[in-house]
Amino acid sequence: MTDDEEIERLQPALEALLFSSGKPVPVESFVEMLETEAAVVERALRAMAERTNGEGRGIRLEAVGGGWRFVTRPEFDGLLRRYFEISERSRLSLAALETLAIIAYRQPITAPEISELRGVNSSAVLKTLFDKKLITTAGKKPVVGTPFFYRTTKDFLVRFGLNDLAELPKPEEIDEDLAGEEAPLPLALVPPLGNAAAADAAAGTAPPPAGAPDAESGVEASDDAAAPSDVDESPTETAPTEPVGRR
Repeated sequence: MTDDEEIERLQPALEALLFSSGKPVPVESFVEMLETEAAVVERALRAMAERTNGEGRGIRLEAVGGGWRFVTRPEFDGLLRRYFEISERSRLSLAALETLAIIAYRQPITAPEISELRGVNSSAVLKTLFDKKLITTAGKKPVVGTPFFYRTTKDFLVRFGLNDLAELPKPEEIDEDLAGEEAPLPLALVPPLGNAAAADAAAGTAPPPAGAPDAESGVEASDDAAAPSDVDESPTETAPTEPVGRR
């Protein structure tokens, strides 16, 4: 069987696996499931992406977060939001987007450094981002108090439609109008909803888990740990909401 014939044979199976998955599927998983070579899978996926990205389709195939997934096209976002009745509660505030942008571009970075850059206590915002699994800890800084370093997670890449951090817009690429906004992450970036994402967004944010680590106490956190408890629970700022990323 030629490579072209193998690619044609694989595409229906790839489509079925992608459609049934609620998260991006890495090439390695396709290779294991279909018992074929990675190069052939990559060619088949790119051929499918080229076909689905054409005009007259409601979905497209994209590489994001180290894997591949089907997403809805951006022009249907309003329709899907009305259908799933996505509420304001699922959106990130301008303060959260600003903090997330600082972490994305300057990671790893500590809470005091973030607060100094923003000019306001950012502990409550960090807790929100941690609860949403958009950031996690990355060790501690060897200074007095040993504060946690923060970095973005794979969920951050998936939510904003990025395959890796190298795809973050360069400062010089940011439009002057966007550069003046409160939310410096120019995520016009809001990626389209994935096939299971609309239901996730409609469900809202889960309550924060118990057993949060203390960012100043020496208790280390992991990717699946609860939110750091160096958070000031008193409200330090309020801001209007920003549209949630279309996954």
